[in-house]
Amino acid sequence: MTHWFHRNPLKATAPVSFNYYGVVTGPAASKICNELRSSRARLLELLTDSNCNPEMMKNAADSYFSLLQGFINSLDESTQESKLRYIQNFKWTDTLQGQVPSITEDEAKEVHRSLKIAAGVFKHLKENHIPKLITPAEKGRDLEARLMDAYIIQCQAEAQEVTIARAIELKHAPRLIAALAYETANFYQKADHTLSSLEPAYSAKWRKYLHLKMCFYTAYAYCYHGQTLLAGDKCGEAIRSLQEAEKLYVKAEALCKEYGETKGPGPTVKPSGHLFFRKLGNLVKNTLEKCQRENGFIYFQKIPTEAPQLELKANYGLVEPVPFDFPPTNAQWTPETLAAFDLTKRPKDDSTKPKPEEEVRPVKEPDIKPQKDTGCNIS
Repeated sequence: MTHWFHRNPLKATAPVSFNYYGVVTGPAASKICNELRSSRARLLELLTDSNCNPEMMKNAADSYFSLLQGFINSLDESTQESKLRYIQNFKWTDTLQGQVPSITEDEAKEVHRSLKIAAGVFKHLKENHIPKLITPAEKGRDLEARLMDAYIIQCQAEAQEVTIARAIELKHAPRLIAALAYETANFYQKADHTLSSLEPAYSAKWRKYLHLKMCFYTAYAYCYHGQTLLAGDKCGEAIRSLQEAEKLYVKAEALCKEYGETKGPGPTVKPSGHLFFRKLGNLVKNTLEKCQRENGFIYFQKIPTEAPQLELKANYGLVEPVPFDFPPTNAQWTPETLAAFDLTKRPKDDSTKPKPEEEVRPVKEPDIKPQKDTGCNIS
């Protein structure tokens, strides 16, 4: 399943030592800095650890951000910022311009929940923290509204993909599957639209992926809508719906090839080789042939020239971001601890060039080899 989803490169960050010589004037402040350094290192280490699970990541993130809160917010929970708000500058790469195939039901639930949480994290950052940045987000950079919206929507769309796979495995009503697929296609179309005004050199590959997923799930919607029409004795319309599904599936196959040939950030996945993709092709073919046979023997209905309008609305299975907030400020932060940071003793930075230890090095991601693809089994 890893090779079904497109991923932009992991953002790289410059090392942060939290060594504030002269500023730190007591053991409590020194302890905070030491724990910040180690908890940050642990969090970054887990980002590239293929054995990391969601609980490990959450614990590491909570540990780091609870300590970091003292550098962001005042301890009395007022709207004032911490006096340490500007003591540390963090440096990150820009994603676009800088640089197990078969899963169990429990694993599918983790994927589904993690994607909803990720959408909530992006939404929380966009609404609550990015507007407070010292340097406003530049156009076309990671923290700019268009990029954040695309991340939020894509997380929702990919979570709904898990829902669709489960609905198919459990043989839910075709009407529900068609509606979910149509909603998911719309998510991908919306995400693509948010990136449409970006520089193509940076966004073309990502947009090609979003476009192919939009075509793919629209084909799914027409396929299952056709089944619904056939069940309602509308065989002629069902045939036309399946013909539209077939056309969109062929288009999605072509877009998969274009996606693989498009240059841009991030590893190239191979959706057209995934069993979930190939299954749709066979399903469309077999369902269309069935409808044509039924029409030749029973219904004798005229096939419309226009494809039926997909006015589908799912009442179940729609994904919303899970509300997110940072953990409470670590209990080690007390007025006495904060007072142990004396900003008047902070040395003046007279160098405009970054020190070697402050350089941002690319993140080396683990090389996970694809195994034999048996699809997504979550029943």
